[in-house]
Amino acid sequence: MKKLFSVFLTTFFTLILFASSNVLVNLTIGEPDTLDPHLAYDTASGEVIYQVYENLIQYKGSSVSEFEPRLAIEVPSVENGLIKDGGKTYIFPIRKGVKFHNGNDLTPEDVEYSFERGLLYNPAGGPVWMLWYAIFGIWDVTEMVEEVAGKPYDELFDENGNPLPEAEEVFKKVYDIVDAAIEVDGDNVVFHLSRPYSPFLNVIAQGSNWGAILDKEWCIEQGLWDGQPTTWWKWHDQQKEESPLYQNAMGTGPYKFVEWDRTQQKVILEANENYWREPAKIKKVIIWGVDEFSTRKAMLEKGDADIAYIPTQYLDQVRGNPDIEIIEGLSSISANVLLFNWSIREDSKYIGSGKLDGNGIPVDFFSDVHVRRAIAHVINYDALINDVLKGFGKRVPTALPEGLLGFDPSLPLYDFNLFKARQELMQAWDGMVWKKGVKFSVVYNLGNEPRKRVAEMIKITLEMISSSKIKVDIIGLQWPTFLEASARGELPLTINAWLADYPDPENFIYTFYHSKGTYSSRQGENFRKFVSTPMDELGGKSLDQLIEEATLETNPQKRVELYKKIQTFAIDNVISIPLYQVLRVHVHRAWLKGWYSNPMRPGEDYYAYWFEGKK
Repeated sequence: MKKLFSVFLTTFFTLILFASSNVLVNLTIGEPDTLDPHLAYDTASGEVIYQVYENLIQYKGSSVSEFEPRLAIEVPSVENGLIKDGGKTYIFPIRKGVKFHNGNDLTPEDVEYSFERGLLYNPAGGPVWMLWYAIFGIWDVTEMVEEVAGKPYDELFDENGNPLPEAEEVFKKVYDIVDAAIEVDGDNVVFHLSRPYSPFLNVIAQGSNWGAILDKEWCIEQGLWDGQPTTWWKWHDQQKEESPLYQNAMGTGPYKFVEWDRTQQKVILEANENYWREPAKIKKVIIWGVDEFSTRKAMLEKGDADIAYIPTQYLDQVRGNPDIEIIEGLSSISANVLLFNWSIREDSKYIGSGKLDGNGIPVDFFSDVHVRRAIAHVINYDALINDVLKGFGKRVPTALPEGLLGFDPSLPLYDFNLFKARQELMQAWDGMVWKKGVKFSVVYNLGNEPRKRVAEMIKITLEMISSSKIKVDIIGLQWPTFLEASARGELPLTINAWLADYPDPENFIYTFYHSKGTYSSRQGENFRKFVSTPMDELGGKSLDQLIEEATLETNPQKRVELYKKIQTFAIDNVISIPLYQVLRVHVHRAWLKGWYSNPMRPGEDYYAYWFEGKK
């Protein structure tokens, strides 16, 4: 009886909540991975952070190249004197009169702390590499430690994880270098880059979680880095759940964080009535992960939801409803790519026996190029785009999306070809794959229909052409579980999407093809060795080296030439399989006003919205 009464109360109060004309309900799939801005690296997390925190600058409307001030009062430029030293010094005058949600004043010291905390925390697999590379030209704090100490970071600790006597001096020197690069000068925060880096403003603009500004005093109270020069190592690479910001958020943004209900995949935000701009018109926002499409559809049609994720293959089911607005064909700067794990964890539960015995696969199964080529030929790309995506996607030769420097439509595309797939399988592992057979799992995140269909294509086609010698299981996981299993290197292959952190080819080429790219942990040690080893076909250089040259090259035409060479190598060696570049669609109730498109925004901008005629 108590349980029934509890369910009744929950339903009753939910209905009351929905009944309010000033509550926005957005039905998505999944939930955030973390609310820590320096670890969050997915759009579900980024959407929440976007509302609660603010950056120094923001994109202007739908542009991805023009900026407006946010917590800074001016956007640095050469013309206004805030970019100096040939592009190595950026000056940001900090806005006065801004308060954090707890009532504390925003100060330049908060800005300095925010960036320094991110740089020194530097969690593995997180986004802070962009700050390291933009400011210092290296990839992470451990690389700087090695430069200072002359030895790897791990060698500064004993077998119990305690720092050795000489470590404190190293930690202090590293802190001093970071501190000198980001300094407070009166009401300004000044960034000193090690060399000119033209995408710097893109890297830190609103929508980039890692550029969010934290309250130093509050963060220290919560248990984050205490700001001292020699203690930062205690917080470096702290595990996700150990961060005080994992399920907590507090910034200067238009919305306050209220709750993250993990059992219902629901995040609740409320308007910040003391916001330095006009308070948001919509007073409460519910971001709700509802994995079942039919539920999302029903709630949208009834008016219980204002925005809903509608997969493009189901878009026709909501067409023709005058109360629902569909905005189609929106550009994206994104890539959906199938990644191979060249060194799967030995304890993975997705590789069967772990041997090439007909009941599993070895951990290095996908290090054989014939296996990768076979997978590339069993995907029906046209059916995926036309039937599953309903035309809301286009093929791209590599992980570099159309619209960015270096995109080359003349590069070859993998074709759906069962004969070629069969021939490659017969050569894989010196013929042992065809002779003995294999068994493995393809894992996707629940609620993502395109990824599920790709998994089904791989299963059906491989089993068909091999007369069931090859067996593939399809497993759906909740989004956080999928992310964790992928990051740990447990999954044989994964389908991942990348939405641009900043609109430059480096953000995609480095991410997917460099040994230190974000997805390298999903691709394994054998992948990292392959792309970091000099190759004759690359003129004696490694793919890593070519990627780094292209990043630093200032001549656009020379960059294009380098990116063509990189992409040709990636295609020839089937490093990964580009599936499609998505064309976006947005579906909301017609009473929602103020929506605008920006491909660099992680989700919605609730501050821009208002209701007109909602009951």
